[in-house]
Amino acid sequence: MKSITEVSNLENKRVILRLDLNVPLKNQEIQDETRILKILPVINFLIEKKAKIIIISHVGRPKGEIQKELSLIPICENLKSKLNKDIKLITNNLLEIKKNDLFTATDEEIIFLENIRFYKEEEANDENFSKHLASLADLYVNDAFSCSHRAHASVCKITEFLPAYAGLQLNSEVEALKKVTSEIKKPVTCIIGGSKISTKIGIIKNLIPKFDNIIIVGGMANNILEYNGHSIGKSIKEDNCKDIIDEIFKTSKKFSCSIVYPEDVAVGKNLADASKIKSLNEIENDDLILDIGPKTIEKIKLIIERSKTLLWNGPAGYF
Repeated sequence: MKSITEVSNLENKRVILRLDLNVPLKNQEIQDETRILKILPVINFLIEKKAKIIIISHVGRPKGEIQKELSLIPICENLKSKLNKDIKLITNNLLEIKKNDLFTATDEEIIFLENIRFYKEEEANDENFSKHLASLADLYVNDAFSCSHRAHASVCKITEFLPAYAGLQLNSEVEALKKVTSEIKKPVTCIIGGSKISTKIGIIKNLIPKFDNIIIVGGMANNILEYNGHSIGKSIKEDNCKDIIDEIFKTSKKFSCSIVYPEDVAVGKNLADASKIKSLNEIENDDLILDIGPKTIEKIKLIIERSKTLLWNGPAGYF
């Protein structure tokens, strides 16, 4: 994918900018601005080039339903303050909006679409929905590296209907990955988190031949634990993963890559419960695995200290 910096003229071009602004919210207040700060360069770049910016993002997992607590309003307000710009948040039904409905005032520079996951068509990678999104703009920019593995309408299918470019942050992440794989210093360790092991199988398979250790954390570690015969209670997991995990362990054995997973865990009865540390054989049927335990943390710490290169992809813990 070419970089947006390679486009010579962006003046008055309508640019769909796909970002990952999935920041933690509590009572509609942002708890961590890291993801917002990271995308400021690409927005400022497009402003400088006098483009008309249509921001698409998501927060949480509303599963195709409108949930007020997952509105992008606080993020929009935060961006207004940081950019010192007026930003119009569109809360109308996206399917009823046409290109001419946007940027009706000549001085409008940035439009923010409401949480894209309020539409079930997004996660279904729906073709008609993607076409409609594409009809609102002249070109598409992806600066959401952390979402780029997802087959969602605003990430994947839309690129079939618009000229597509990589944003500044996406370029930076890709270059970092290239550096890790081409200028690698051993021993090499990769920490992989997230909830779905199926979405990371490609990454894991490609890294096993080059890496010495792959540490699996987050929700996907629960699948590894269950695969190895441990109870995971009512913890988050992905169904039908046995063949995938078989392949991971088979490939790791072939290339002498160590697969590291939790040896103890922090559990609770629910997300609001105070967590307790338990060994794997102590997990009860109504336990919810929230994070790794101190024994596992110490093991990971030692592996990291012995490593010359470290790559981290995806979150640890429950999310």
